[in-house]
Amino acid sequence: MSDITELERRIAAALDRIGAGVENWGPDGDQAALADLADAEAEIAELEAALVAERATNEQLEDRVRAIHERQESHVARLEREVTQLRQELLALGEQSESLRRLNTRLRENNDALRAANAAGLADPGLIDAGMAGALDALRATRDSDRAELDALLASLAPMVLASEGEENA
Repeated sequence: MSDITELERRIAAALDRIGAGVENWGPDGDQAALADLADAEAEIAELEAALVAERATNEQLEDRVRAIHERQESHVARLEREVTQLRQELLALGEQSESLRRLNTRLRENNDALRAANAAGLADPGLIDAGMAGALDALRATRDSDRAELDALLASLAPMVLASEGEENA
């Protein structure tokens, strides 16, 4: 920006010299004033060309800044999407973990009741069925929890795999 200001100042100075040369112009056609006028006009043309070049450079820099800003915004938006997805996955894992804790608590309670019935010499088929159902529920919940954890792991690895494949193809 200071280059543009400097060029404008130099153009103004050249115009002032041209004005001074015109004022000193005599009826006899002073050759020195004519030479000064030609030099000043050449300098003005040179300075105007430099000003145009400086403005073009400035415009290119503004385009670059705009492109960088757009890339940054898209990167931030992508990161926000990833954070949202990871939060959802974390909530799902938390829910599955809580479900697994509840099932394990029920299973422990049922096993305690089975031990007490066995110690008393009472075999209760309902307790055995409930124990087996609890064990199966716990296994299913563990499997679901493991699956959700694997899905989350695969989802977090997918961008890295795609990026490495892109580098290999480049």
